Amino acid sequence: MTDPTEPLIRHISDTARWAAVYRARETERPGALFHDPYARRLAGERGEEIAAALPFHQKNEWAWVMRTVLFDQFIVEQIRQGVDMVVNLAAGLDARPYRMALPASLRWIEVDLPEILEYKEEMLKDERPACALQRVRLDLADAAARRELLSSLDGLATKVLVVTEGLVIYLTAEQVGALAEDLARQRTFQRWLLDIASPGLLRMIEKNTSSQFGADVTTLKFAPAEGPDFFARHGWYPLEVRTPLKEAARRKRLPLHMRLMAAVIPETAPRRGSRPWSGICLLAKAGAPGTVGTSGAEETPGTAETAGRTGSAP
Repeated sequence: MTDPTEPLIRHISDTARWAAVYRARETERPGALFHDPYARRLAGERGEEIAAALPFHQKNEWAWVMRTVLFDQFIVEQIRQGVDMVVNLAAGLDARPYRMALPASLRWIEVDLPEILEYKEEMLKDERPACALQRVRLDLADAAARRELLSSLDGLATKVLVVTEGLVIYLTAEQVGALAEDLARQRTFQRWLLDIASPGLLRMIEKNTSSQFGADVTTLKFAPAEGPDFFARHGWYPLEVRTPLKEAARRKRLPLHMRLMAAVIPETAPRRGSRPWSGICLLAKAGAPGTVGTSGAEETPGTAETAGRTGSAP
């Protein structure tokens, strides 16, 4: 048993076990929106202990589920539009290469700290991924090593989608900007899928979570007041923004008071950032060739306002 006097989240990798709990619960419920048969195994007892200690997140389980749903949607769409390699930075315990119906020809690169990848490899040692999976053990905070890795991946495919699910909120704005510029330097890195929160939501999460974060775990930091438009000065522009709240309302997963909130909160980030808001954002690199979307129209980078208005989930 965990010492009750110690914070439950003592290492950043503990957050991966925590997230896996919600994928496991969704998988086990009737009418599940996705199936991750590996999530319960990956979360383990520790993941359940963390989730049980954070009642705020228990009440808002829909947000974790919708994040997964929306990332899945975007990934499938981008593969249909020509992505032939996915680079998943801070991959954690994500099991998409195993649980999703992906093309065998797709290259999928997972990057994370050695400890979490070794744990995942042990848990999934008897499973076979659907695509060509490669794991890279790397501390993404090591800027020189990160740039060397990204450079080595550039040119191995024709169109790369970078995925950073649950990562940037733990970085400073300067670190996020540096990462964005490192990614933008790679010729074939054309799309970037990430999640961001408003300052209002970050404050709410911190209030209800920080007590369980140990001294060695970085605090939540990144919540740009300008929303996805933050990335424009670092070489990336929003193509499409979808919000977990709107998706949860559409799928009837919200309590009544939250349904009323979903009706008035915009798809795009609030201008002042004080209102709680989160978005799953598909970014395009400045100057990258446009692609044909599902509507048949060429995707054109714009601002978060236009991306959210024209690109909300059906």
